[in-house]
Amino acid sequence: MHLIIFLLGAGIGCSLNLAIDRLLASMTLVSVNSYEETSERGIKPWEMLPVLSYIFRQGRFRQNNAGIPLRAFLVEVVTAIAFVFTYVKYGFTPQWGIIVFYFALFLIIAVIDVEHGLILNKLVYPACLVTSVLASFYPLGLAAGRTLPDSFAYSLLGGVVAFVIFLIPALVWVGRMGWGDVKFAGLVGIITGFPGGLVALSLAMLGGGGLAAIYYLFRPKESHDSIPFGPFLSAGGLIALIWGQTITDWYLGFLA
Repeated sequence: MHLIIFLLGAGIGCSLNLAIDRLLASMTLVSVNSYEETSERGIKPWEMLPVLSYIFRQGRFRQNNAGIPLRAFLVEVVTAIAFVFTYVKYGFTPQWGIIVFYFALFLIIAVIDVEHGLILNKLVYPACLVTSVLASFYPLGLAAGRTLPDSFAYSLLGGVVAFVIFLIPALVWVGRMGWGDVKFAGLVGIITGFPGGLVALSLAMLGGGGLAAIYYLFRPKESHDSIPFGPFLSAGGLIALIWGQTITDWYLGFLA
């Protein structure tokens, strides 16, 4: 069964790669070296999975001998592993389906942010509406077990609090934090609720802040590159959903 779930995850990862390419291709200012463009007609269905093609074709398409982008391979492997891991934890339940949906959403946002430094409004805004409904009917993490009215209220509260926490530095230090990060923080807050959003943001700031400190300490003086924060928000949100209660219990016990 685990092999079936792995292959299912790899197939979903293939779809995520195509979704990423099409989202970026719709923006005329972004140049996309897409997995979709690399492939041609006549590709066998199984060869559209870079996981299998890397194994059997040494990472190249059979027809045109073109190399498969590394990102396509990594997205599928990570998605497949995430599917298996969450299946082991949740089983074949609605919670598992919602978790993998959140994972797919976070992964798309993170990859686009890493590759192009963008967090797309046309992805975040609809996601806020969809996830507010999901978080209300199927609360997870620290919100698990709440009734519908409470879960809806705490989901909105988590979104507002997370949005405001990131809005303040964006207004104070203009240009240091992108507005996409602010809106994405609100989305993470909606998904994780309150106080789960605080756990997610704390983890994101610890990871992102630590890496940023190391980067700015050792980067070349002429370098002006910035570190995308979307992946850290994505990771923080997923960790808060899966281990939020454990982290909170540990922290409160540490303070005590």
